[in-house]
Amino acid sequence: MSPSASQPRALEEALAVSARWIEDLGDRLGWRERRNVLPAMIAALHGLRDAIDREEAIALGACLPTLLRGFYYEGWRPSARLSPTRAHLLERIHEAVHREPGIDPEQVARAVFALLAERLPGPELEEAKAFTPDELRSLWPD
Repeated sequence: MSPSASQPRALEEALAVSARWIEDLGDRLGWRERRNVLPAMIAALHGLRDAIDREEAIALGACLPTLLRGFYYEGWRPSARLSPTRAHLLERIHEAVHREPGIDPEQVARAVFALLAERLPGPELEEAKAFTPDELRSLWPD
């Protein structure tokens, strides 16, 4: 099989894995309308990424599916100041879903953190929790 023949298969698999994560989040949130699921997920991931230190953000990103990893790193400036406040994270989610009144940003954050808790390898999950600022730590499931 030539390398070019395997590329579509790799892309299809990357799409399928990311789609499962997005579908799972939509199910967790109980959203029938799925158009806001990906923007909400990305906003929550960006908020977490920007609240933890650079090395931990890189380690967390390495555990994400390929396509979601690209969204995770999009616009990241590792030298920028951290934004560890709960208000900043929730506002970021609220903005991503265009301030739709029926969407609770805290519910989104908790659902994304629960998805990560379920899918990250154990050691990486424990590190991510440990590096999460106190103000955000309660968003992780027990």
